[in-house]
Amino acid sequence: MSTVLVTGSAGFIGGYVVEELLRKGYTVIGLDNYSKYGHIARTYDDDPRFRLVEGDARDTELLTSLLGECDHFIAGAAMIGGISYFHTYAYDLLATNERIIAAECDAAIAARKEGGPLQKVTYLSSSMVFESTATWPSLEGQQFEVPPPRSSYGFQKLAVEYFAHAAHDQYGLPYTIIRPFNCVGIGERRARGDVEIASGNVSLAMSHVVPDLVQKVLKGQNPLHILGNGHQIRHYTYGGDLAEGIVLTLDHPAALNEDFNISTATSTTVLELAELIWTKVHGPDVPFSHVIDDPFTYDVQKRVPSVEKAKQLLGFEARTTLDTMLDELIPWIRDAIQAGTI
Repeated sequence: MSTVLVTGSAGFIGGYVVEELLRKGYTVIGLDNYSKYGHIARTYDDDPRFRLVEGDARDTELLTSLLGECDHFIAGAAMIGGISYFHTYAYDLLATNERIIAAECDAAIAARKEGGPLQKVTYLSSSMVFESTATWPSLEGQQFEVPPPRSSYGFQKLAVEYFAHAAHDQYGLPYTIIRPFNCVGIGERRARGDVEIASGNVSLAMSHVVPDLVQKVLKGQNPLHILGNGHQIRHYTYGGDLAEGIVLTLDHPAALNEDFNISTATSTTVLELAELIWTKVHGPDVPFSHVIDDPFTYDVQKRVPSVEKAKQLLGFEARTTLDTMLDELIPWIRDAIQAGTI
């Protein structure tokens, strides 16, 4: 089987991707500088087909060396966080992530020039490239037609896609672009740079809607504080499904030089999500109660993808339900609260 380099392998999505790659028989080299969470033990750390390199994805020389033995490159390293993170690190997100993507492309171009086995780069973009759209669902290709994202994070993720296209146009570097939508799963925790934000009588650091609501309900907040009007629409996609979609594209001929929204097809409002979490924690006999707080600036009202391209070209569908995700996530967050890691 092929060898795959994954940058950002110790991150939230990276952990799911590495696990799926190993499950499918790939050999994996993970690169991470542990800047977000610090050192975290993974179940696959001792797998003989996994090697972890501690290093910075901005190190072009290191990346080029590693890519000399790799067939595929999943470029996943980035500064990333919840919505409060977008505001706190507006400049750092842009500057750091631009340096990362430039180094990753430079290394991939160099590795190909040196005659190595590298076949393709798989870039992780974001649903935030559609941040400024006024029509839904968002189809692949519309990221170049709608107004550019207002947030520096969304703008930089759109730049990732420009890097992919430019490297292909000038140097013939093959690519696949993946746009995850609202990844949900276990493993996400308090980052080193997170800033706590008060929400009612609870202070939280992550500012990701699903784990934040779960934490507030588990901590007994009543009424439950919700940012915005609660009618914001999201497509909550299980990390395992997302990883399956990413790995599927590596050797799929229909994925070559294409881009895909990888997401569940199911729309859920924040209020629907909140009530589902409430009922799972408190049971049906405790009436759901909530209040509305002012939203963050970049609290996009609707993020609704078209998932037909992935279904038609790849035969991929994200099938894990939100109900199933929460059954896994709620006990994990309960334990993480007790351990003080979230």
